[in-house]
Amino acid sequence: MAVLSVMDTAAAAVERLDRLAATPRVAKLALAFQKAGHELALVGGPVRDAFLGRPVNDLDFTTSASPDQILEIVVPIAEAHWEVGRAFGTIAARVDGETVEITTYRSDVYDGETRKPEVEFGDTLEGDLIRRDFTVNSMALRLPEKVLVDPSGGVEDLLAGILATPGSAEDSFRDDPLRMMRAARFTSQLGFQVSADVQTAMTERASTLEIVSVERVTDELSKLLKTDDPVPGIRLLVATGIAELVLPELPAMILEADEHHHHKDVYEHSLTVLTQAIGYEKERHPGTPPDLTLRIASLLHDIGKPTTRRLEPGGVVTFHHHDLVGAKMAKRRLKELRFDNDTIAAVYRLIELHLRFFGYTEGGWTDSAVRRYVRDAGDQLERLHMLTRADVTTRNRRKADHLAFAYDDLEDRIAVLREQEELDSLRPDLDGDAIQRILGIKPSREVGEAYRYLLELRTEEGPLGEDEATNRLKAWWDARHQQPGAGGEPADPVA
Repeated sequence: MAVLSVMDTAAAAVERLDRLAATPRVAKLALAFQKAGHELALVGGPVRDAFLGRPVNDLDFTTSASPDQILEIVVPIAEAHWEVGRAFGTIAARVDGETVEITTYRSDVYDGETRKPEVEFGDTLEGDLIRRDFTVNSMALRLPEKVLVDPSGGVEDLLAGILATPGSAEDSFRDDPLRMMRAARFTSQLGFQVSADVQTAMTERASTLEIVSVERVTDELSKLLKTDDPVPGIRLLVATGIAELVLPELPAMILEADEHHHHKDVYEHSLTVLTQAIGYEKERHPGTPPDLTLRIASLLHDIGKPTTRRLEPGGVVTFHHHDLVGAKMAKRRLKELRFDNDTIAAVYRLIELHLRFFGYTEGGWTDSAVRRYVRDAGDQLERLHMLTRADVTTRNRRKADHLAFAYDDLEDRIAVLREQEELDSLRPDLDGDAIQRILGIKPSREVGEAYRYLLELRTEEGPLGEDEATNRLKAWWDARHQQPGAGGEPADPVA
């Protein structure tokens, strides 16, 4: 049965590769390079995915032609082309409405000291394939002959679900240390296991990742988190010590259990929350791109626990304020990894607020408390819904059901208030211009204070209406200026 399975898989892959090679854009490229006297091969991911039966989205080619020669061949048959990767031997082009990338045979390596590889062009397809990261990515289809080239046994490793390097794993990771993180990503993306020598080399050479630019590391980490199941890759990063360099907060969550086991394993809990958040993400927004912000927040939501852990009298373990501490820690880490400001701000807010809901289960919230929850979450409310639900990992079914029902109730109340009060655009009944006109003051700090006072009223009591808001504002202003040391006389009236 195993032989038949392998044969069936190979036959299906050949059929898919034949169909791919026959598509107009691939056939057009193959003929153009052949006429120019240069080799061309479909390489890497597309060939691998043909064996796995996965959709082929990106077409990568490799060629004996130099970057200048690639341009001479491609420009006449392309609707557009880009030379941003020219220094690395890569030319991108749009052919028949699809983007392709064509790269000169390469054999570049790191020198072990700088953060950028030395770009060297090769002269054979086999030489190019052997220098690639993993055997399953080191297969190519020669065009237009449609001959499979597999110098390092990629087909066998692919069918066995093994991630191995074409040569020595140590040499491969010396050539480009980022390949160690790529191994973690492919573990999750393909559902493969790394070979024993790959894991050993990752462990021994983890520190060499420091020579790789932060941007490349962050990009690879993001790709891992965007896979359908990032957990196996994350476990591999932690097990090999790479996480100590990239996200040291992760292994720090593997707390030693106290003798009474009075707290959960924070690391395992966080991985479960990540998995459950991805489930909610797919359930609520099927077919949309992975939500990197939600996934980062889910993974890091409890990173403040190791710092705030306290053993109280009676053996009770507490983590007071771990939400606020964790939000600050996440902000620092994401800044170091050079994530964009919007992502950093969103993750900070989600971690800061992830415990807020649990107060809802302790006693019914007033409408003002619900409004405050929505106001504080802002545009992160939908993500906060998913994170908070995912944060319930108890095995106690009764407790889990109670929390789920409570959150259902909270979302229902938010929906009702949203319909009644335009909750998503929570603003005072009077704007800044009205405040200045009513109080007879110019733009100043006091206008902001008045605005915040009215916003607090709006949050606590709901819409007041313009007349009532005006009366309350005047009463607040009079009381404020009757208090000793309240700031003296009002500013001059607007002329």
